[in-house]
This record gives sequence, structure tokens and C-alpha cells, in this order.
Amino acid sequence: MNEPTRRTLIASALVGVAGFFGFQLGQEYPDSVSRNTGDAPLIGIASLTSENYVRAVRDSGGIPIVLPNTDGSTEKVAAYLDLLDGLLMPGGADIPPSEYGEEPHETVKLLDDDRFLFEKAISKAWIEQTDKPLLGICLGSQWVNVASGGSLVQDIPSALGGNHRDVDHEVILEPDSRLSQIFGESTFEVNSFHHQAVKDIGSGLRIVARSSDGVIEATESTDPNRFLIGVQWHPEKLMPEDQRQAKLLKAFIEAAKEARVK
Repeated sequence: MNEPTRRTLIASALVGVAGFFGFQLGQEYPDSVSRNTGDAPLIGIASLTSENYVRAVRDSGGIPIVLPNTDGSTEKVAAYLDLLDGLLMPGGADIPPSEYGEEPHETVKLLDDDRFLFEKAISKAWIEQTDKPLLGICLGSQWVNVASGGSLVQDIPSALGGNHRDVDHEVILEPDSRLSQIFGESTFEVNSFHHQAVKDIGSGLRIVARSSDGVIEATESTDPNRFLIGVQWHPEKLMPEDQRQAKLLKAFIEAAKEARVK
């Protein structure tokens, strides 16, 4: 069996598993994976919470594969690391503060146990055991930092003042960052739905964007050759209308395609 055929069969099987566990991907999605995958990279989406992630990956040239977190099982994590070309960690509720040595603030709403156990395992393994691309969005960005040994501001309003939930605001990117190179600009407006943010930066990461009130809005790997980026905003919600934000997903997919060739 040649490699494209093998990848197509595995991708179809994973989509079937995801569907079995209750993920509705849309009528057009199974047709997209039944074709030869060609050069399209396989992108794992941990714990799907919105079809926007599927559409964003698909429309950017990747093949989205939803990873079930049923029972919090980590049995297939090693197989995912081998099979997938990129990993997208999506938004959601809060990581238990015990993961970074703190008691929970009264505003913390914890991830359910199954999702927590699975995402903790796959994010840490992906970062430590591969050099493949990872894009973290909102909670996903926080997972990148916590999995790398960092900590979080548990509640922005009470700890720092201000509000970053259900608003639009400006972000300022570091001009020498990979993120700034992707966007081709260093200041623009983003959507915002979070009440937590990076506090102490994790090992191997650097801060590359802040809001005008100083809240950390994005991090990336200190390794210039690795695509490991976390953003607090939701580019997938702004696509396809916002072509600026589409640049981030397209850069992620292109990096995954390059990693597949190595």
C-alpha cells in the first residue's frame, strides 16, 4: 500500500471515530477525506468545540482530523504523534491551577476531566517529543505555556484590571517575531474571549504579543526553525472574511506540509 493511500484510509478511520463520539463535522467533510490526500497535511484538532476549527484547517489546505478525548484515554497519543503533521489546540474552559502550583481563583471553571487528561498528555508529548508544528488558540495557547512549565494569570479583571472577554482590542507584536513575519504587520485589532493569560513564561518560549494594557496575547518557540505558536485571540472565528487572520492558519498548514516532507 502506497503512503497516500495509507494516509487516506487512516484519516477516514479517525474521522469515523470522531463522528462516533459525537462530533458533527458537516456533510461535506467525509467527501473531503475520501479523496487522495496528495500534499495536504493531516492536522489533529484536540477536543473539538466548534466547526470553525475544522473549516479553518480545511480552507487553509489541511485535512482536519478530530481527536476524541473519550474517557481521558491517552493510549493513542504516541500514534497521533507519528501520524499527524500538525496539531491545533483549541479554546475552552480553564486548566486546573494545580498544574502550575496554585489554588484556584473563584472565577476558574475547570475543563472536564476527560478533556483535561487527554490535552495535558498530547500537548506535553507533542512539544517534547516532536518538532512538528503546533498552533494553540486561546485555551490552546495557555496549554502551550503550562505544558512548557509556565503559569497563568487566573483572572485578568481581578489580577490585572480590565476585561478581555467578549471585546475587540489591539495587539502589538514584537517586530522580530515569527508571528509578525506571518502577518506582515505588528499592530492590529483582534477578537477576545478570555479571562486568563500567560503569567510566567514556559521554557523554550518567548512573549511575542501584548495588548495595549500589557496582557500577554501570544507566545512562540525560541527556536526560529519551529512553528510553535500560541495566540489568545480566535483567528478561526474571523475567517474567511478576515484575510489577515487567514494568514496565520495558512502559515500553520504550510509549516505542517514542510514538516511532513522532512
